[in-house]
Amino acid sequence: MADKKTAEQSLESLRQQIDALDNQLQGVLNQRARLAQQVAEVKLSEDSQAVFYRPEREAQILRRVKDSNEGPLDGETVARLFREIMSACLALEQRLKVAFLGPEGTFTQQAALKHFGHSVDTVPMGAIDEVFREVESGAAHYGVVPVENSTEGVVNHTLDSFMDSSLQICGEVELRIHHHLLVGDNTQEKSISRIYSHQQTLAQCRKWLDAHMPHAERIAVSSNAQAARRLKDEWNAAAIAGEAAAEIYGLKILRRNVEDRPDNTTRFIIIGRQGTPASGQDKTSMLVRMKNRPGALYRVLKPFSDEGVDLTRVESRPSRSGNWSYVFFIDFEGHRDDDAVRRVLAALEQDALDIRMLGSYPKAVI
Repeated sequence: MADKKTAEQSLESLRQQIDALDNQLQGVLNQRARLAQQVAEVKLSEDSQAVFYRPEREAQILRRVKDSNEGPLDGETVARLFREIMSACLALEQRLKVAFLGPEGTFTQQAALKHFGHSVDTVPMGAIDEVFREVESGAAHYGVVPVENSTEGVVNHTLDSFMDSSLQICGEVELRIHHHLLVGDNTQEKSISRIYSHQQTLAQCRKWLDAHMPHAERIAVSSNAQAARRLKDEWNAAAIAGEAAAEIYGLKILRRNVEDRPDNTTRFIIIGRQGTPASGQDKTSMLVRMKNRPGALYRVLKPFSDEGVDLTRVESRPSRSGNWSYVFFIDFEGHRDDDAVRRVLAALEQDALDIRMLGSYPKAVI
């Protein structure tokens, strides 16, 4: 009995300490929020068109948080907490409107919330080019679109949208993708005759479908969330989508993690109207249109090798300016203001018909 009483006293003491720390945390968080409001006042006093969201500043804070973390919470968890704190404080300065490839419940929306936090207004758009137009018109501050998947490669619609756009890439998000087989309440597994999903998702789950659903018709739709939404009135159909789509559209998860590769990851980019200063750990994306002659790819790659600049991705797309002419989309490590990158650009200008910087931006932190 004495031991039980001692344990209860110990628990009560610990709870009181937690309550006291909670009060301190609340006070410190509100103090930070008040400072954010003062930052907004200073910016507006200098410029009525001030930019409140600073990608490079937020990336630096998140890196510092991860590097200085001593546990027991892991660095990723602490960084995500700070992500939400910064999101809430930024909303006091300016609540951001972020367009994404919809409808509600897509992985693109998850990527938007992972990058900006939950104190933003996310707006679903029906297609990737609509996301671009929403940001170009100023109806949204930023947009989020997929650009490549570790299994299926590049998202061509995103690359093609840059051909006619002046928008800048100002950030990136990497999202681990888990696909689930979803059904309505009245659907039995043995009755499934067709499966809806985005074409890339169907490709990412091809082996699983061949093994477990070989006779079901696979129907490609505009997004995984659209696939989930179509199940409302269908008793013999299933969809492959994420957990968020299951929650939003009231579906049950029949089979979890049906993707062929457990490390399946999609990279998303943040598009905006302003450039981004260097953060210290950056990537740059660019578009290069070369003269149509032998050795064009070699002439593109050689300056990067000469300057020791690491390439992370090279894609080619047919140019719209002439037959058999190609545009190269290139990602590399470093910022456009770095000396080595400046030398690369100077060398490329000798052979390229056109060079367009799509943006320098912080590498994904969380």
